[in-house]
Amino acid sequence: MKKLESREDIEHLVNTFYAKVVKDDTISFFFTDVAKVDWDKHLPKMYSFWESILFGQMTYKGNPMGAHFPINEIQAMEQKHFNRWLDLWKATIEENFVGENADMAIYKSENIAKLMAFKMDLARRL
Repeated sequence: MKKLESREDIEHLVNTFYAKVVKDDTISFFFTDVAKVDWDKHLPKMYSFWESILFGQMTYKGNPMGAHFPINEIQAMEQKHFNRWLDLWKATIEENFVGENADMAIYKSENIAKLMAFKMDLARRL
């Protein structure tokens, strides 16, 4: 296995991850039916998001939390959904990469999933 160390590695990781997501019984509908994701736009955003988080490149321009609130209003994004997202993300990393950046991608994703689940639950209560 190789280290996670370039934009190309991130692209491979993200593409492999979303190939799993769209087939997943628990969360695929958020992407295909609720958000109706335009993959040609979404994937490059995700490449930049993770490149910014892992390599400090600051190529990502956007508001991840703000992008999820409208989806949460249509269909509740619950803890179980974030858990599944996290399971798929971790598995994809562990199947493809090793090293410090791979570990950091898991660590950061755990924090993102916790924060997102908390904020989405809070938004539904208000």
